Amino acid sequence: MPESAEGPQDAASEPEDAAGGAAGAEDVRPDAAPADAPADASQPEDTGVHRAEVRRSLLRPLVSDLPAERPAAPPAAPATPAAAPAPGSAPLPPAASPDGADPDAEEPLGPDGTRLMQAPQLLPPGSGHTGSTPLKLLAALTNTPPPEPTLMRSIRRRFKIWTPVVVLLAVVFVIVQAVRPLPAPSLRTATASSYAFPGTALPTTMPWPAEGQSVAEVEGVGSLGVHGAQTPVPIASLTKVMTAYIVLRDHPIKGASQNGPMIPVDKQAAEESGSADESTAHVTEGQQFTERQMLQLLLVPSGNNIARLLARWDAGTQEAFVAKMTATAKQLGMNHTTYTGASGFEETTVSTAVDQLALAREVMKNEAFRSVVALANVTIPGVGTIYNNNNDLVKPGVVGIKTGSSTPAGGALMWAAHKTVGGKQQLILGVVLQQHGGVTVNDSLNTALARSQQLIESVQGGLTSATVVKKGEVVGSVDDGLGGSTPVVAGADLTAPGWPGLRTPVTLTPLPGGLPHSAKAGTAVGTLTIGSGPDATKVPALLQSDLASPSFTSKLTHF
Repeated sequence: MPESAEGPQDAASEPEDAAGGAAGAEDVRPDAAPADAPADASQPEDTGVHRAEVRRSLLRPLVSDLPAERPAAPPAAPATPAAAPAPGSAPLPPAASPDGADPDAEEPLGPDGTRLMQAPQLLPPGSGHTGSTPLKLLAALTNTPPPEPTLMRSIRRRFKIWTPVVVLLAVVFVIVQAVRPLPAPSLRTATASSYAFPGTALPTTMPWPAEGQSVAEVEGVGSLGVHGAQTPVPIASLTKVMTAYIVLRDHPIKGASQNGPMIPVDKQAAEESGSADESTAHVTEGQQFTERQMLQLLLVPSGNNIARLLARWDAGTQEAFVAKMTATAKQLGMNHTTYTGASGFEETTVSTAVDQLALAREVMKNEAFRSVVALANVTIPGVGTIYNNNNDLVKPGVVGIKTGSSTPAGGALMWAAHKTVGGKQQLILGVVLQQHGGVTVNDSLNTALARSQQLIESVQGGLTSATVVKKGEVVGSVDDGLGGSTPVVAGADLTAPGWPGLRTPVTLTPLPGGLPHSAKAGTAVGTLTIGSGPDATKVPALLQSDLASPSFTSKLTHF
């Protein structure tokens, strides 16, 4: 009976050992159940939880090697001795170690006495030893070694990095170039900056007086020259030109017909009219004359008494009027001129030819003044017919202006003449001072008149005109600032007055308001000018072809 009792017991234990042996043999499988888990025949062998537990059991020995502190493990329960093999049965062969470890080594047991599966040692390929740190093992398990660097791989890598950057910069550049403001167009000239009239220079051939001072110019064209030292000298009755200028400025009358207010002759003017020592106009106290008639009595017979009368009428006293004369001279730039009276009878009234030319240029702008000084004679009711002392007025083209003569001043003349060239009337102005001839004052005046007439005729003979630019000739271009250019042509013949040897400036200027970015052919964009001053000759400058706005390509290539 004991044997029969033991027999079944041994027989029953054999399957258990066999199962244990089989379990030990299956410990080498990566997806095997942990050794410390209780055997449960009903639990699935291959689940996600099961595999996660296997992975954690494989990594647990690696993490345990880290130096970090770990909480103390609870005391293990008493191990249950493993069931001894049945007497007479052969011992089970030791389980083969999957990593080649010693099969006789003692295996750890769990709290329930079952064996724990020992994690295999995972080493990187070719390590050859187990001394690697855990971090290196983790790196070997998780990192993929980079490919071996080559020239082509480096080129491809740089191309992938820089291509987006370059594309972005190109897009930004295109946008900026497309929206940036266009530069302002400019007008460029294609003609010479000046034009020289051919021939021997006229100023070198003119008959300039050998004594005194002299100067001449063509208004709006240029100066013909200055001769003699410009030192202040007595100017005699040339003073009356400033007197007439101030009276007309303070009491203007228009044109050649308006007469202005009535001015009475006072006692002083009437008494001075009988003087034999100076030039006067014969008037009587109580007479009344218009402002125009008073100017005729002042400038035609050169009445000194009328000059002082007009000074008192305008400013109250002659002294107050002289103060006006001095201030006006400074305004006109007559810096070497001194006025001490309204008539010029005082030898302390001095000036230069250049200063007197500046006054002539200004006063000849007044039409009323021009209409008076051009008179060779005039008839005034209550006075009779009076004659101008300027005998040159009978010469062709001579239109004034005023004579002067005295012992200190000699003979003097401020003169004006016309010459029509190129369809336009040109004004010629000149002054001669300190001319002497014969034995009397009248002889000196006649000398001044003769020498002035020689200058007038010389200028009239040399004054000419030239077509500097013909209509349709290219004179410049409009530059759009982006490399585009549109030709500009003269809208009419540019004909300028001048004389041999004269070099006159030629300029091309844009119209006020600036140039357009686009316009049709024939649009005026500027002015072509020859000469200077208000009398300069001007013609319009027109587009030869359509002016187009800059293209998109031009915008992109503009930096």
